[in-house]
Amino acid sequence: MARAAIFISIVLTAHVLRAATLERSVSPSREFVIYGADAQLRGAVSDLAERTKVDCLALLRQRDNWIVPVVVNLQPQQANLPEIPPANLRFSQTGFGLKLQVDLTISKNLDASLMERELLRAILLEMIYRKESHIAAGSVFVEPPDWLIDGVLALSPTSDHGQLIEALTTAHKTESLETFLRQRPKLLDSAGRTLYRAYSFALVQMLIDGRNGLALLAHYISHLSNASNEPLADLKTQFPFLGGDVERTWQLTLSQLRNLQMYQFLTFAESERYLDELLRVKISEANKPARLTGLDELARHKVSASEKMALSELNRELLVFVAQANPVLRPLAREYQEIVALLARGKRKRIAKRLSRLEVTRKELAARMSDIDDYMNWFEATQMKSRSGNFTGYLKAANHSQLSAPKRHDPLSVYVDALEDQFEN
Repeated sequence: MARAAIFISIVLTAHVLRAATLERSVSPSREFVIYGADAQLRGAVSDLAERTKVDCLALLRQRDNWIVPVVVNLQPQQANLPEIPPANLRFSQTGFGLKLQVDLTISKNLDASLMERELLRAILLEMIYRKESHIAAGSVFVEPPDWLIDGVLALSPTSDHGQLIEALTTAHKTESLETFLRQRPKLLDSAGRTLYRAYSFALVQMLIDGRNGLALLAHYISHLSNASNEPLADLKTQFPFLGGDVERTWQLTLSQLRNLQMYQFLTFAESERYLDELLRVKISEANKPARLTGLDELARHKVSASEKMALSELNRELLVFVAQANPVLRPLAREYQEIVALLARGKRKRIAKRLSRLEVTRKELAARMSDIDDYMNWFEATQMKSRSGNFTGYLKAANHSQLSAPKRHDPLSVYVDALEDQFEN
């Protein structure tokens, strides 16, 4: 018996040492613990997880109050086990509390969007069960609905809405909200899946656009563990503004999105002008004339209730603008949105420095884009064999002005004309 005990002890010690030497990386917020692969890949997954969480929290305007960590296990693809899914989320109750684990299979054809989707699913699950650490064994866990995951991803600053709006525009028929909520996206083909994501984008947009929509959406997520089998009834319960003719509101939202040409990017100059207009924040107060102010001024003092309201409205406008903006300006617009969200929550630390740095970057970017425009205009006007016709009017006007202008006979003009004739001959 003693020898058996010693042998078991040695085996257990070896397993503990092997587990201790398993390489891992911890994300900056410490919510994500990534195992497997090399440090570079773990770092990339950590960046993706943190960015996904930041985008979700910015949309919901929530603080990062995570409790349950998410374990991310990176495993190589195995030729003898082709049935292993590329991404799999495991959620269970252990003796130490809840356990969230995302298994990601690393291969040459790795789909980053699928990885992002499963990470967001884990983030939302943590929000749902954050306050329910003691769950009875055998309980059925409620996962976030697919439309919520797709909608939040579609509203991220880096998402391109063009394909989604095009899917809404070209759809043969419009699904009712109740029919859409009961769809199972896993059973849809590629075109149907794209349309499902478009409907998801429309639904989340409709919910956050309602009265106190962002706060209600965050409350809805935190209470999803008590959801029923009637998704439409749950939405009506959690979002009072849907209590009336919800189908009419749904169809109106779809119609507005079809008419919104968000997939046509603004030019850099148009983006610059629009961003300047947005950053002049309009503050409306009772019994006082409306005034315009800048973010730098709002960062110097504690914002009032009316200023918070104006910043919340600006945050929503910037969310839309990020999707429309010229891709060169998107990162800056996204950072402005993050700053506005912080100011709306009363956070002013280091905001002034970020605004100053953004202003310098915008000036440098504008100067660089101006240089590029000048070069492209010169190249098109002088070097290209086939021309676009953009300068035809200008060149005609310039030639006409030269031909019609009377010759000057002052000494300097006569001397310059003589030199020109000599060089031409």
